[in-house]
Amino acid sequence: MQGPEVLLLAGGRSPEHEVSLSSAKGVLEHIPFPTELAVIAKDGRWLLGERAREALKAGAAPKGEHPFPPPLDWDRYGVVFPLLHGRWGEDGTVQGFLELLGKPYVGAGVAASALCMDKDLSKRVLAQAGVPVVPWVALYPGEAPLVPFDPPFFVKPANTGSSIGIRRVEGYGELEAALAEAFRHDGKAVVEKALPGVRELEVGVLGNVFGEASPVGEVRYRGPFYDYETKYTPGRAELLVPAPLDPGTQETVQELALKAYRLLGIRGLARVDFFLLEGEVYLNEVNTLPGFTPTSMYPRLFAAGGLPYPQLLRRLVELALA
Repeated sequence: MQGPEVLLLAGGRSPEHEVSLSSAKGVLEHIPFPTELAVIAKDGRWLLGERAREALKAGAAPKGEHPFPPPLDWDRYGVVFPLLHGRWGEDGTVQGFLELLGKPYVGAGVAASALCMDKDLSKRVLAQAGVPVVPWVALYPGEAPLVPFDPPFFVKPANTGSSIGIRRVEGYGELEAALAEAFRHDGKAVVEKALPGVRELEVGVLGNVFGEASPVGEVRYRGPFYDYETKYTPGRAELLVPAPLDPGTQETVQELALKAYRLLGIRGLARVDFFLLEGEVYLNEVNTLPGFTPTSMYPRLFAAGGLPYPQLLRRLVELALA
């Protein structure tokens, strides 16, 4: 089916490099527009054409060929789809380059991408606007690790995704090692209070400014928390869509997702994650470029709402052009 030619960007320098390539496989199989692939290797150099396809097949690209900016004929492409998870792709950096080029692209703009990538800053904006969030504190290297609530808690790099660098801390004696792990990935860490016995809910949002919410899904899994292996290993996690919720709770979750989407200035798409504890809903985090792997929740949420994968990709391209 003809339409705008799409340039799909995958890979990237972040620890989510392999996840991005897995997402790209799914998109290339289902997108209803002519699409070319460019892969950013782990060293920051680019692979184009057949070399990009070889990297996709291999599932990783340690080394690229072309320094930035790559020798691409940008005028050929009507839309760029930056399917890059994590730092240097989901945080406004690539979006800023595309803004300079004047190219329409899928997903949130520079400011919203940067804000949502930073778990500390996004929580500050949401909390100020009255959106309920889990108690947290931000810490930097060299600071005294003062946490104003008792363990257990989660220690996270402020600017990563896919649960990379996250540890659950049961006591203060484990805090130093957990912070060291978080600081390996980012210059700021977030310590969040662990809520006992929570249910984990997710909802997709699609649209520009005024989005539409998918059905609410519930993630269930074995293990202490929803870590990297659980997220991306088939069969390790189960998604219930629609989540077994009373109508009032489902509506509250969807309304909070749409409120956060508008407050944070997101465009195109986002997946908004929540905790549910004893009837109280807490917004956990907002992902502006959620995964599109075979096990990813975002496309599954909209498929359950009657929007199949190819039509979802069509809508994303149309929203970028709009």
